[in-house]
Amino acid sequence: MSTAHTPSTRFPRPRFTRAAAAVPVVRVGAVDRNTEAIVELYESACTQHADVVVFPELALCGYTIADLVHQRAVVEACAEALDHLAAATVDRSTVALVGAPLVIGPKLYNVAAVLCGGEVAAVVPKRWLPTYGEFYEQRWFADAGDLNAPPTVFDAGAWHLGVEVCEDLWVPEPPSGRLALGGAEVIANLSASNEILGKQEWRRTLIRAQSGRLMCGYVYVSSGVGESTADTVFGGSAFIAENGSILAEAPRFTREPQLVLADLDVDALARDRWRNTSFRPDPSCEVEHVTLRIAPAEPPADLRRYVDAHPFVPDDDTARRERCEEILAIAANGLISAMDAARCDHLVLGVSGGLDSTLAAVTAVRALDVAGRSRANLHVLVMPGPASSGRTQSNAEVLARQLGASVRVVSIAELTESALGAIGHDGTTEDVTFENTQARLRTLLLMNTANLERALVVGTGDLSELALGWCTFNGDHMSMYNVNVGIPKTLVRHVVATAAAWDEFDPVAEVLHDIIDTPISPELTGGGSGIEQRTEDIVGPYELADFFLYRFVRFGDRPDKVAYLAAVAFDGRYGDDEIAHWLGEFLRRFTASQFKRDALPNGPKVGTVALSPRADWRMSPQAGDWFGDAPQ
Repeated sequence: MSTAHTPSTRFPRPRFTRAAAAVPVVRVGAVDRNTEAIVELYESACTQHADVVVFPELALCGYTIADLVHQRAVVEACAEALDHLAAATVDRSTVALVGAPLVIGPKLYNVAAVLCGGEVAAVVPKRWLPTYGEFYEQRWFADAGDLNAPPTVFDAGAWHLGVEVCEDLWVPEPPSGRLALGGAEVIANLSASNEILGKQEWRRTLIRAQSGRLMCGYVYVSSGVGESTADTVFGGSAFIAENGSILAEAPRFTREPQLVLADLDVDALARDRWRNTSFRPDPSCEVEHVTLRIAPAEPPADLRRYVDAHPFVPDDDTARRERCEEILAIAANGLISAMDAARCDHLVLGVSGGLDSTLAAVTAVRALDVAGRSRANLHVLVMPGPASSGRTQSNAEVLARQLGASVRVVSIAELTESALGAIGHDGTTEDVTFENTQARLRTLLLMNTANLERALVVGTGDLSELALGWCTFNGDHMSMYNVNVGIPKTLVRHVVATAAAWDEFDPVAEVLHDIIDTPISPELTGGGSGIEQRTEDIVGPYELADFFLYRFVRFGDRPDKVAYLAAVAFDGRYGDDEIAHWLGEFLRRFTASQFKRDALPNGPKVGTVALSPRADWRMSPQAGDWFGDAPQ
């Protein structure tokens, strides 16, 4: 289920569409009693600021009413009940979707009634009537095809709604496809789906997949307690999904009414549709649009959705391990293909004892193993400088030697002094020239060694550093193939930890874990007696930077929305002032660093967020303040 968050923050709450799925306790044929149960759940949804609440298929009379649905007393009672329910929506901002049998012309239909503004605004008849196994709907109802009416998209102002009924989702071409292409960001499904072994997982998979394919929010609710159990049992399955993920889910087999809510990010869904050029309407598919009359509403103070503070890192241990293993497989295979294309069997890598170069070393060794080449073909340069600490240099040497690489230790201290002296630098002032000279000298040594060994230089910079511009142009920024380019910093340590658990890396497991525990630092300033220069003191916490990166690149969120979501996700770990400061710093660095990304070496994309100028991210290096006013 989704969790309600009411963050203590000055950042304004952005717009979301709050959806609710309601499972009443029904009594078969007892229309008046069922109406009362629906009204009670509707009132609760209104109190909780739902924009739309969805009830099950035939909720007014019970799905298992069978032949009694042809009794005039039942049909007329349901028609009267719809008017009663519609009256409950006067001056309310919550749209209700209720399942009922309804006579239209000479036929009886299984419909979803759209109730708002004190009226039955529309009805959506079920298109596909299952008549197989335990289902006999063609015995009782006519299907929507008899009406020859186009699908309807309901305009609710800031969001748009499409409706389908149960089996409509299970057919090869569900109506929701046309509805989504017609502009519906939210799809509701009123269902009566009985329980059999394995069906719940199949429903969950189907709903997740449909919400992902259509880039929509999908609200699904099925009949529950009170339906006849003569031959089938209904568990009250209910889901709210968004773009491939389940946001909220009701417990099944409860003996009480259920109401689950979640906030749908319609702006993010719309932005995904903008970007996806394959998502475009078919001119031959006619869709009718109906505007709903909805009373204005005060926005809720809380947020009914989980906001992941570490969106690149799965919470589940198994999912996290599988992701890290797949990343290593993608990166290693990308490197093998780069070697094959260059017709070389050797690699050159600078190892510093930090996380990024360690991950690159693990990936390089993995690539050589898979390709059937000797690990000695990996030529590691350990290049201590004026500020290198004993801990990192020791770890770098131990790691490289125990991995079986060919190792050279080349101090850059004298080279740095000479290079600085040649341009008139005093050699002691630890300014940007002092720092960048070291980075470029290391790259010079790596490139020259690659010429000597007829090898490729393996890059080490990660996705977070690329976003922040935390690299030296034509220094550590440059390589011949960068295996880390698509991996964010918050995920790097987990990928290294995953490799440490593999048998093939058991000899280096201890040093890998010590590297994981080492503070992140470029080690370009300080006396070298310890790690004095800490990256996160300069660019901000990487967990914040990765959160900002994910929200901006993946969803195109406004800065004020990113700030609010960060306050929710980190839940007091960072104050508003810290979030605002580091968000402003991120935006400044991200914008100013595009020239570095424009000269990015080749490297594999591993996730949906990527910054290659040849693929995912094409941005002017002279962009101005495109983000507007950053939150203060």
